[in-house]
Amino acid sequence: MRDVSASYRRAIQETVAYFCAVRPEIETIDALKSEGCWNNDWDASLELVRRHKDQADSVLRLPKRSEVVDVFSRFYFGGDPNGKPSFWQGFIRNEALLVDKNFFQELRLCGWDWGFVSGAEPPSARFVLEQRIGLQAPPLIAMGEVPDKPDPTGLIQLTDRLMANRSDQPIHENQTRVAYLGDTVADVMTVQAARERRPDILWLSLGVAPPHLWNNQKSRSSYERDLVKAGADRILSSTQELLDVHEQLEWPN
Repeated sequence: MRDVSASYRRAIQETVAYFCAVRPEIETIDALKSEGCWNNDWDASLELVRRHKDQADSVLRLPKRSEVVDVFSRFYFGGDPNGKPSFWQGFIRNEALLVDKNFFQELRLCGWDWGFVSGAEPPSARFVLEQRIGLQAPPLIAMGEVPDKPDPTGLIQLTDRLMANRSDQPIHENQTRVAYLGDTVADVMTVQAARERRPDILWLSLGVAPPHLWNNQKSRSSYERDLVKAGADRILSSTQELLDVHEQLEWPN
């Protein structure tokens, strides 16, 4: 939905630097994310601090998670996360949108319902979806409402919510089909876990590399291979490409 290289990723860098005076490279953050269990950026920041401490054999004090959350939020929001977005002065102001409202309108015209399972804080997710993209009360499950990905609880809850609102019956041999598009290994692993928990649904994992890799073909190809290795069924060049390929998607049995 948005390019977070200058916002969430930068907040990770600055948070780690705040606690250990070492600013991790974006490649280091990508490598951490590829492990599939660090979808939460607060925990990712803390883990990078912990690894620096261990590798440097340092007497550095490991901060409490609450301290990491506070520092991270100051960098990312630059104001009260629950306050008015107009007062935010943090990195959140640096996010470029990758889709617009028309994208979702076209998806609906194609017969697709849609919603969001986000690892972002609810104020951040709502700000982007409602105020910047212009969606009205979009179906959303955000951080803190369910266990973090790759736990599939949020994806399954969203699916059940969307299906309950449909007035028609599922197509394709009366079996519900769900495609989930994400840009992390954790997103792909979430679909794998959903398949195990809800085999009555056909799940499709669509992967896409984040924008900060688009101009580096070597790094992008490596990142996409990690997504495929984790179980992505198809790699898209961008979120927007979904409109072009949705009718040709091949669903696993």
